[in-house]
Amino acid sequence: MPPCTEPSSAAGTSLWRHRDFRRYLTGQAASVAGSSITQMALPVLAVLHLDATTAQVAWLAFLGQLPPALLALHAGALADRHSKRRQMITGDLVSATVLATVPVSAALGTLTLTQLMIVAVVQGAASVLHDAAAISLLPSLVDRSLIQRSNSRVGALFAVAATAGSHLGAALTALLGPARALLGDVASYLISAVCTARVQTAEPARVRPETRRLRGEIGEGLRYVRGDDRLWTLTLVNATTSFALGLLNTLWALYLLRSLAMSATAFGVVLGLGALGAAAGAFTAPALARRCGPGPMMLAALAITPLTQLPLLLAFPGRAWQITIGAALFVQLACAGAAGTTQRSIRQIVTTAGMQARMQAVSTWLTSGARPVAALLAGALGTWIGVRSALTAGTLLLLIPLVVLAHSPIRALRNMPDPPAAPLPSPPAARTSPPAVPTPARTDDTRPDRALGGDAS
Repeated sequence: MPPCTEPSSAAGTSLWRHRDFRRYLTGQAASVAGSSITQMALPVLAVLHLDATTAQVAWLAFLGQLPPALLALHAGALADRHSKRRQMITGDLVSATVLATVPVSAALGTLTLTQLMIVAVVQGAASVLHDAAAISLLPSLVDRSLIQRSNSRVGALFAVAATAGSHLGAALTALLGPARALLGDVASYLISAVCTARVQTAEPARVRPETRRLRGEIGEGLRYVRGDDRLWTLTLVNATTSFALGLLNTLWALYLLRSLAMSATAFGVVLGLGALGAAAGAFTAPALARRCGPGPMMLAALAITPLTQLPLLLAFPGRAWQITIGAALFVQLACAGAAGTTQRSIRQIVTTAGMQARMQAVSTWLTSGARPVAALLAGALGTWIGVRSALTAGTLLLLIPLVVLAHSPIRALRNMPDPPAAPLPSPPAARTSPPAVPTPARTDDTRPDRALGGDAS
């Protein structure tokens, strides 16, 4: 089958006719659905079947989030140096193998919390390798004028897949038990690996020599992000949001399942409602960005997010509160879907091809580095002052990314930025020197609209 590259050339062409984009999307959506099964089944397995304490739940979350904090920069540098597809497939196969040990151990009666923690570490490391390559592969599959639309479709379909995975996870947990329900996630990793292997679009040429030290390339990525005010601001917003949500998410399932006595089925339905909200937000993000401007839209989304936590803090056991929490989660993830799709598109548009994975890795490193600390803080606060009070502290922390964005020029950004200009050819006398590090254009703080460019969608 010949490579499918013709649909990416024009902004008016349907993305659904792009075969490699469909393969990419199918594989990643399957993985998202599988991850939602695990997100549904794993807390039930730990809390209700292995009697995990608040501290043990926090440690499980901490260990699962530690690999991205330690390995994200290296995974991004490797993805810019080697084949992104090969790295994605390797991560999928390792994740499938290690996750399959959980239902096997459960069937043998040997499953322990210690094994769950080991699985969380190994799977987390494999996911870092996969995700660093997967996110940075998209800009090489479609034209830059289609990046915002592509991210919108990706975000919406991923949210639908997450909804389906949550409901499937609830059904499998009820029918098979939480341990065997994880086999659905194992299958999703295998589907993702097969779809990725069928992508045929050539990746951008890697101009850096293979013998260059990885540390130097990591340093280039850090300097690149820090040198662009747009990338740095959005990275800080992501990191501070991740810290607050890391605290909240560590205790969220425990609070719903134990303090509010929510059943496993109701828990899955609530997660599904949230995923539908994420789909709605991602799908409408391009239209909202055109109407309101990317900056004001993201600012409004960050302002609404803390308010959606209030029903959770005020709730008591009962069906009415379960419905209210589900509706609030729908709104919260709609805001997250719209803002997340937009900020990701901005970062991908303004970043040169050879820095895509490392740019993303810097954001992943900071956001992932915040989560283990937040998980430990959540465990300490939940033990010392109670789970509800700890959730209140996490809600207050959601105000920090709002303040960061409100004090940056991006708050007034009315159009999507232009892509970076192609570098000028080197003069003959300079062609023997090593290639320079690509430098992003800095944002002009005094004229944000002009500095950030026009609409590239």
